[in-house]
Amino acid sequence: MDFTDTQLHRYSRHIILPEVGGVGQEALLRARVLVVGAGGLGAPLLLYLAAAGVGTIGVIDDDTVDLSNLQRQVIHDESSLGVPKVESAAARIRALNPDVAVEVHKMRLTKDNALDLIGRYDIVADGSDNFATRFLLNDACYFAGKTLVSAAILRFDGQVSTFKAHLGDPHPCYRCLFPEPPPRGLVPSCSEGGVLGALAGFVGSLQTTEVLKEIMGIGEGLSGSLMMLDTLHASFQRITVRRDPDCPLCGAHPTIHDLSAH
Repeated sequence: MDFTDTQLHRYSRHIILPEVGGVGQEALLRARVLVVGAGGLGAPLLLYLAAAGVGTIGVIDDDTVDLSNLQRQVIHDESSLGVPKVESAAARIRALNPDVAVEVHKMRLTKDNALDLIGRYDIVADGSDNFATRFLLNDACYFAGKTLVSAAILRFDGQVSTFKAHLGDPHPCYRCLFPEPPPRGLVPSCSEGGVLGALAGFVGSLQTTEVLKEIMGIGEGLSGSLMMLDTLHASFQRITVRRDPDCPLCGAHPTIHDLSAH
């Protein structure tokens, strides 16, 4: 594609990177990314994907902006209180970069709409805040043949990984790491356990970097690894995640064959 003078200026710091160049920037402009959740992780995801020039960004969320969100969900502000998060986020994206088309999905992700929605995009970024959605996304991305870049935060801790088990061995899925959701109430939500606001920006930015790398096909990704962050103690650890031959989803004898169990 031919870049306009405005695009050459806007994306110049990308284009001069040998690993990116015009080919990489073109890949970003042609990409379609679905962001699940317009909250703490979704805020930096959406802002930096838009700033990078990802051509089409879908955002799904059924919540509205609350004052308690503004401590970490920096894509929103006080003028957005009571407004659907997807609408608030879309307005901010359009103001930031008119190159980007925003597709708004004001709904909750369910087993009935997941495959259809995910099938419209090239890659999915999970910014959700509950295990039910994380497991649904993992399974739906596997069946739809889409790469999933997943992240989670709580208190001062965060984690990021990439899952593309649909490509086969050696790539694991989320269930290779966590076969089943934990019992309800065992892991508190952010509203119950709290979260450092800046942590959302830190982890969300790392997650965005992995999405951009996957789109451009550059560098070393996080498939087969889990990046764990303990920001209270400035500790970072990368652990290996292997494909589980007994995984109920992507193993040799899967017990999950569709999304009906969700």
